[in-house]
Amino acid sequence: MFNKIKQGLAKTRQNIVSKVEVLIKSLRTLDDNFFEELEELLISADIGVNTTDELVTELRRQIKENRLSDPEDVRECLRNLISGILATNAEGLRLADKGPTIFLVVGVNGVGKTTTIAKLAYRYKSQGKKVLLAAGDTFRAAAIDQLQIWADRAGVDLIKHHAGADPAAVVFDAVRAARARNVDFLIIDTAGRLHNKTNLMEEIAKVKRVISREVENGPHEVLLILDATTGQNGVSQARSFMDSSGVTGIVLTKLDGTAKGGIVISLSRELKIPVKLLGVGEKMDDLEDFSSREFAAALFPEEGGE
Repeated sequence: MFNKIKQGLAKTRQNIVSKVEVLIKSLRTLDDNFFEELEELLISADIGVNTTDELVTELRRQIKENRLSDPEDVRECLRNLISGILATNAEGLRLADKGPTIFLVVGVNGVGKTTTIAKLAYRYKSQGKKVLLAAGDTFRAAAIDQLQIWADRAGVDLIKHHAGADPAAVVFDAVRAARARNVDFLIIDTAGRLHNKTNLMEEIAKVKRVISREVENGPHEVLLILDATTGQNGVSQARSFMDSSGVTGIVLTKLDGTAKGGIVISLSRELKIPVKLLGVGEKMDDLEDFSSREFAAALFPEEGGE
């Protein structure tokens, strides 16, 4: 698990963190120039201006308070601060006490929503769990067909209606089927939507009402899929979906394809939404549970741990 996260962060580490490492290792005096350079590097990793400002301010304070001067101590202090920010909102996937655990998956088009659903299905099927998918994206026939292909690959069943059907009706049938078949996990796809489309956001609310009437505490997770390569745009998306969809957790995809891995820190600090899963590759098992400690360690490996 740790190695996959480390590999997924390779571009961020090579392009950004390595420069931070060089800056810290070459420091002679902890003056304003050092902190300004550090600030610029952290912002370029998409940690965000506000989060970076807080990080650097706290780093200054701890360096002064603990009289740190050794580069390795400064590096360790920065890593611990990042780990601390991430740990504040760390939380695993919420599961049902009994009956089906229901995940409602939301996000804009092109972020890897369908493949993430397939990876989740594959994960639980591999654990011997009974998994059912629901094609709640009825706006495009291609979306239903695509999800069917992924369901077949994962070896799970799919509840679907025709294109143009009421998504809430699909979800109602899927929830009933999940209960009748004693399914462990029901994972529901939704139409890829822009966060500024009011009617589509209202549809999510309707779907959630259908689920909550049928299953206690359902949906157990509303997972927002974000593309890590979008950087700070992802933070804007998340903020809008929070308001309209009641997002409970974030799945960050395509982490292996970007140098903007710092978005994880920004999401955690600014929005207080836990990042729950990381997509670190294209294979079916390239979906990792998020760990604040392992993420920080992968970003700033131990000396000689590259």
